[in-house]
Amino acid sequence: MALSQPDGYLATPDTGKGRGVLVLHAWWGLNDTIKAFCDRLAAAGFIAFAPDLYQGKVADTIADAEVVVKALDDDQAKQIIANSVRFLNERVGQAESGLAVIGFSMGAYFALDLSNTDPEHVRSVVVFYGTGEDDFSNSTATFLGHFAENDPYEPQSSVDHLKKSLADAGRPVTIYQYEGTGHWFFEPDRSDAYHEAAANLAWDRTLDFLKHMS
Repeated sequence: MALSQPDGYLATPDTGKGRGVLVLHAWWGLNDTIKAFCDRLAAAGFIAFAPDLYQGKVADTIADAEVVVKALDDDQAKQIIANSVRFLNERVGQAESGLAVIGFSMGAYFALDLSNTDPEHVRSVVVFYGTGEDDFSNSTATFLGHFAENDPYEPQSSVDHLKKSLADAGRPVTIYQYEGTGHWFFEPDRSDAYHEAAANLAWDRTLDFLKHMS
């Protein structure tokens, strides 16, 4: 029996086929920026699914986002993500090859956690300006990280700790930091933070990483 689609946004290539990419949104929620990102992945040949961890809520300001994220139940969010993994694997039809997971800020925390709790299904992880996990001993994934040069939410010490934690677990990891950028530099709707050149470079690097998933 086919699994029903969890609440979220699904983008597929014109062919209807492709490798699966799970996209985990930032604390703003499942907004148009995340949907557009999924569409870009689909145009590049991937089946992308972004679950709605907020169940319909979207924040536009930092103050609103702080309220919504405080109300988020971690266990419930992880269950939504687990259901989304099962759905996407079934939709892709290549469960044995594993998925890529891309997380933005808050979503990066959940992406890193998923790599360790569901190593069977997660083979590649991309994080944008987000850390969180300490122990990657169960993970079998390869990692790519995009971080800002000036980021009060993710200081250099956090980036260094993530890199060390992955290295200690023997996980392949590449970390990029983008000069002159701050948190959310990849998101065009954050006009105070968006950095077009850095965002384009991060996209190119992400696409290259995904296309060489092994």
